[in-house]
Amino acid sequence: MKILLAVDGSPISTRAAKFVVRLASRLAEPPEVILFNADLPMLQGVTAKLGAKAVARYHKENNEFMLKPARRVLAASKLVVTEEPHVSEPAAAIIKVAKQYKVDLIVMGSKGNGALKGLVLGSVSNRVIAQAPVPVTIVR
Repeated sequence: MKILLAVDGSPISTRAAKFVVRLASRLAEPPEVILFNADLPMLQGVTAKLGAKAVARYHKENNEFMLKPARRVLAASKLVVTEEPHVSEPAAAIIKVAKQYKVDLIVMGSKGNGALKGLVLGSVSNRVIAQAPVPVTIVR
């Protein structure tokens, strides 16, 4: 089994990582986990002003920050983990990576660090549920 765990560094995405560990302990064989994060790209004007190196460093640091809590949870579990940090729109990238890896399940938090945190389900979660080629588990 392959599980795509989409995280954004929020406490809810850390809970999603813990859910994956609990789920894995109940399976006959441990799943392969694809640990995914998507950092939104910067506007072209900002990229031109800062320069490619600074923007690359910014995205690398953001991805590291967002992956770190889930990475810590998964490391204790001894699961096989493949990291997939991206710079792109999150929902589309989640769907693309799910298809690329032929995952069996997508696990993600109900809302995260997006601008609309107060919604019951985040906009990324809604789009993934609507477009996912496999079942999606939303962790609250």
